[in-house]
Amino acid sequence: MLRIAVQAKGRLFEETMELLNETGIKLVLGKRSLLVPAKTFPVELLFLRDDDIPQSVASGVADVGIVGENEFVEKKENAQIIKRLGFSKCRLSLAIPKDEEYSNLSWFSGKKIATSYPEILSDFFKKNAIKAGIHVISGSVEIAPGIGLADAIFDIVSSGSTLVSNRLKEVEVVMDSEALLIGNNKLSNEKQEILNELIFRIDAVQTAENKKYILLNAPNDKLDEIFAVLPGMKSPTVLPLAQEGWSSIHSVIDEKRFWEIIGKLKALGAEGILVIPIEKMIL
Repeated sequence: MLRIAVQAKGRLFEETMELLNETGIKLVLGKRSLLVPAKTFPVELLFLRDDDIPQSVASGVADVGIVGENEFVEKKENAQIIKRLGFSKCRLSLAIPKDEEYSNLSWFSGKKIATSYPEILSDFFKKNAIKAGIHVISGSVEIAPGIGLADAIFDIVSSGSTLVSNRLKEVEVVMDSEALLIGNNKLSNEKQEILNELIFRIDAVQTAENKKYILLNAPNDKLDEIFAVLPGMKSPTVLPLAQEGWSSIHSVIDEKRFWEIIGKLKALGAEGILVIPIEKMIL
């Protein structure tokens, strides 16, 4: 049984549950359950505060964990990054009052900065030879300048709306963050095998993201030109139609190029174009 530490609530919790569900891991969550076994896969989920996950993995309380990169870097625990998961993206930034003039990092010299991430901020200031005071706050960091507790803040930024509502402006991005799959450095062979299968399933889900399966009918004299538009994973699949001189072509396209590709296919005489979502893709 592989134990996975995950955040107990919030955006990261929701996106983690969505990913695990896509990998076939089904759970029955109770209101007060802290440790929940999966029905269809040999894992159990341990629900923790996000800042407790790195230590729980490093100490072996959990075998692996899904945690924000910001928390993993801040805690400096002895665990390994197994995989970047690509969701729950945000950034850690320095922000100052909206009406302040700002030119460069020297603005922060001699100032007091409120943050929940003192280690990351301290390392950043040291690297840039900035001497400033760091005031540690857990939660509601953005109100600190408004009540005179600090001159500026260092905090997570996603959309930036919280900064705007507190009359702050983002002036320096210190690091980008996303969800990570982290692991204990001493997993048994049995647990490593389960983890390998979990990674295989995650890869299959993520490879399919933003991909579409496309089917179309096309005249045979246009196939080479259509192949140039639809390279597919290796090459498109071509099946002859009952109507002489025509074939059915199957391929995979990136969603971001969807309308560009469809326009080119129509110009080449493609007909009966069908586009289907892909749930999983195994390379």
